[in-house]
Amino acid sequence: MVMNIAIVGTGSVARANYLPFLAKQPDVNLTYFSRTRSKADECAATFGGRAVGSLQELLAGNPDAVLVLTRENDRFDAVTALFDAGKAKRLFFEKPLVARNGQARVCEEDFLQARDLLKRAKAVGAETAMVFNYRFFDQTQLARKAVAESKLGRMTRASLLVNYACWSHCIDLLNVFGGRAAEICALGGADYQAGGKQRSGDVAAAFRLESGATGTILGSDGIKFDLPLYDMILCFENGQIRFSDLDVRLDVYENASRWCQSHFLAGNFSRWDQYRASFDKSLAAYLESIRQGQPPPIPGAAGLVELQFEAALRRAIAQNRPVNVQKEFPLER
Repeated sequence: MVMNIAIVGTGSVARANYLPFLAKQPDVNLTYFSRTRSKADECAATFGGRAVGSLQELLAGNPDAVLVLTRENDRFDAVTALFDAGKAKRLFFEKPLVARNGQARVCEEDFLQARDLLKRAKAVGAETAMVFNYRFFDQTQLARKAVAESKLGRMTRASLLVNYACWSHCIDLLNVFGGRAAEICALGGADYQAGGKQRSGDVAAAFRLESGATGTILGSDGIKFDLPLYDMILCFENGQIRFSDLDVRLDVYENASRWCQSHFLAGNFSRWDQYRASFDKSLAAYLESIRQGQPPPIPGAAGLVELQFEAALRRAIAQNRPVNVQKEFPLER
């Protein structure tokens, strides 16, 4: 079986994190579309495949999947244009699903637009998937294994400190380990200037999950990149899991044991090696799901759940009140 994979958006994310892996797959043919035709031509010359001049031409090739790798600012328009151009079997999205003003400034409208996109995809029978490659970090896989195989029990509380570059990923991981949010209260700081750039103000939120677990999350544009980019502490009935940075360290504590299991990178590996490898693992899992005719490893709905959390957080800040997440931001309508 040869898979025809279409790429919409041929910017730096596609060239650095997706195309090197996809170009090595012997059963994958690549087709590229970019609003700037020269960028699509450059990708075809570098990674193989062919460039096309329109979305109609892209879909005429009957691709097995369309990977939408545009900037999050442009994703809603790009996917809307895809729907207008024709039908796709499968759509795979970069994260966050929609973020018109960038990943550090998600708003309520982003959630509503994302919900509309998934509803439209469902109506035409297009399967949707998300990247969320942090799920494929070694530390995440080991943590999930520890929860599944040990006697940690259910998650009871959580604490997260996150650089906005990792923001949507860490909210997704909170959903993975704890489930969907039920209620959120939040405070936000003002945007500021730093290093000649406009930076997003910090946000701090307290939340309760549908499972009953409670916790806090602090997002910041001010965490330096030479420091850990995130730190997550997940407490369970019978232990604790802590992991930090881009697949750098994981600690698993069990109440029944005197010992803590710790996993951390050896000296000759970097977090950026792990980061790049996580895209390969995410793509490998997605391609295999297509080969086997199975659902994607991470459905598009996961991107909507992540935006649901962010939209509720922003409303909690704007209206200075607790937000009932599932009631005020239902996932289906």
